[in-house]
Amino acid sequence: MEVSRRRMIAGLGAGGLLLGAGGGPLLAQGPALIRPPRLRPGDTVGLVAPAGFLADRTELDLAADAMRAMGLEPKLAANILDRHGYLAGTDGARAAGVNAMFADPAVRLVFSVRGGWGSARILPLLDYAAMRRDPKPLVGFSDVTALHLALQAQGVGFATIHGPNAASTWPLTAWEPLRSVLFDGATPTYGPPAPATDRLIDRAARVPVFGTGTAEGRLLGGNLTVLSALVGTPWLPDFTGAILFLEETNEAQYRIDRMLTQLGQAGILPRVAGVVFGQCTNCTDPGGYGNFTLVEVLDHHLGPLGIPAFQLPLFGHGGQQAMLPVGARCRIDAGAGTMTLLEPVVA
Repeated sequence: MEVSRRRMIAGLGAGGLLLGAGGGPLLAQGPALIRPPRLRPGDTVGLVAPAGFLADRTELDLAADAMRAMGLEPKLAANILDRHGYLAGTDGARAAGVNAMFADPAVRLVFSVRGGWGSARILPLLDYAAMRRDPKPLVGFSDVTALHLALQAQGVGFATIHGPNAASTWPLTAWEPLRSVLFDGATPTYGPPAPATDRLIDRAARVPVFGTGTAEGRLLGGNLTVLSALVGTPWLPDFTGAILFLEETNEAQYRIDRMLTQLGQAGILPRVAGVVFGQCTNCTDPGGYGNFTLVEVLDHHLGPLGIPAFQLPLFGHGGQQAMLPVGARCRIDAGAGTMTLLEPVVA
């Protein structure tokens, strides 16, 4: 197997983020994106817990303080400190917490405090009609993938943001992309980290490429485990012509292989226009020398597709998070290792 590698294009800047207009024409694909108003200082953000319970009040306080540092005023879902086994309350309580924030006209942003497991359990209980009546961004990642995909499957018409949960550590490398997308209405380009200057070559700035070229399409994806678990349900959107992005954590290579096999045999991989695989944090198998590596597994599944496909470690469970608008149009360039948002998600 030969996997080509590319450095990022010159001028992307530190951290792999370039803000500004994404070039190229918008291609017709479904109805135009609904753009809720951009965020402004003083706006109310609804904090919800659709999945796992919070460890304690301190975790919630840190999340609320992060929102205030963004200039937003946090409003807490009624269930946010509930605990029902490993969940933040019963399915009904967690769904009610999400529904209340989308129904409240004063709330202009909905933020998941944490992931874990449980978002898929509440999908039949959500009020998608209310979401359509009052579009507002939803931010979160990991288990929140279920919400992102369900909202697109139900045709809410606006983009949601695959980005850090509210209780994340929030380095400036995460906050600044969120500000640019939701406050400024920017269309950023994401690429590999800037090469280090203290070594001859820098592995972190090199991109495994499994299929060359460029592609444009609607951005859909998230956590691989959560996405694959939705196959066969009404909560998975149509991936025809989409740019599929995936990330994972704490899964051995054979399990990544299993889930990608499922996506291929379910007809999802053959329908997409391009694939970007993000971080795979702690994805190791103690089985030994005979194992396939992650790069080999990705090449097995993505290489034969004949579409642009590469790995860009700028989103996932491993640190820095790009803000990826689920449902918005995006262009990828496998040779440069870049993802460019083609349309703003707020007005």
